[in-house]
Amino acid sequence: MNPEFRIPNAELRAVIFSTTYFPLVGGAEVAMKEITDRLPNWQFDLICARIKPGLKFKERIGNVTVHRVGFGHSIDKYLLPIFGSIYSLFAFRSSPFVIWSLMASYGGFTALVYTWLRPKSRMLLTLQEGDPLEHYAERAGYLMFLHKKIFARANAVQAISRFLSVWAKKMGFGGVPEVVPNGVNVAQFSTRISLERRAELRREFGFANDDIVLVTTSRLSLKNGVDDMIRALTHLPDNHKALIIGEGEDQDKLLSLTKQKELSDRVVFLGRREHDELPAILQASDIFIRPSLSEGLGNSFLEAMAAGLPIIGTSVGGIPDFLLDGHTGVFCEVRDPESIAKAVLRIQTEPGLREKLIEQGAALVHSKYDWDTIARQMEELLLSVTHNT
Repeated sequence: MNPEFRIPNAELRAVIFSTTYFPLVGGAEVAMKEITDRLPNWQFDLICARIKPGLKFKERIGNVTVHRVGFGHSIDKYLLPIFGSIYSLFAFRSSPFVIWSLMASYGGFTALVYTWLRPKSRMLLTLQEGDPLEHYAERAGYLMFLHKKIFARANAVQAISRFLSVWAKKMGFGGVPEVVPNGVNVAQFSTRISLERRAELRREFGFANDDIVLVTTSRLSLKNGVDDMIRALTHLPDNHKALIIGEGEDQDKLLSLTKQKELSDRVVFLGRREHDELPAILQASDIFIRPSLSEGLGNSFLEAMAAGLPIIGTSVGGIPDFLLDGHTGVFCEVRDPESIAKAVLRIQTEPGLREKLIEQGAALVHSKYDWDTIARQMEELLLSVTHNT
């Protein structure tokens, strides 16, 4: 291995194993960056699959030194447990550090192999999984016994929801999982835009002043129920419009559904938008909806709450951790467009409800889901794993 990759001694160190990292991001990678950026006294190195050509083998991103292994091809994630563990064996030899696995996926398998090679290693497993749990069982297949070993080997588990903490126990973790949720950049999302800017954005997206804009920020996939949100418009007055932010494998299906239901003048697809654009777009909308089929936690809900929107969601996965019906949001049923429409109308017609949801939702996010608070909790957990307490 190249000597330039050797890491000097440091008192507070963590070596992170992840399938991918920036610029290839999802909620888990965003959470990792938000946390590590707030822990400047720590030295973080992250090993991941290269996956795409042109990505650097080594670079500094925020407070993390990223080390990518592989050929710049999708096959890299399958090779990560081999290449990543061998690379790490040579690159990180000095003072004690904690092994941090970001999710029980390819990065988790890599962390497991590394700890087999270095049996005295201390390992923290973070669970950010958002797909239906049966999907992970299907993907693991005959390797399920190895998948469970990731959980059994972990010295500590951080789950972003109670739902995932229960899964950790079912998968063989012998201790008590710590529930530390993802957070929100509260200052960024709660800073209000002007009424003029709100009106300008609505005109830009094609909405009138009296339209009720139902917004979602989602990967366009089955599990996020965007098709049910579109179908719900058929049960609502014509001035109810949908603003859909995101991209994904179901985009063509959703476009076809919109055309089939003759809703093309009521549904706007914005595609992917930069994260720093979202606060203004959310504040230009009226109600946030994500009728999920599964959800690890649901950061988009928290961002909408911080932006001052009432939220509608299903009672699945980690959503009940923050959505209390009639207090911080409104529940709808899974795969039930008419139920979504009823929730929308309830927010608009039940006296005082909209204001109550906005006020209590914002208070909850400020008190429990600010990234500064989350980072302090994660540092305590890292220290407990590092010092074997």
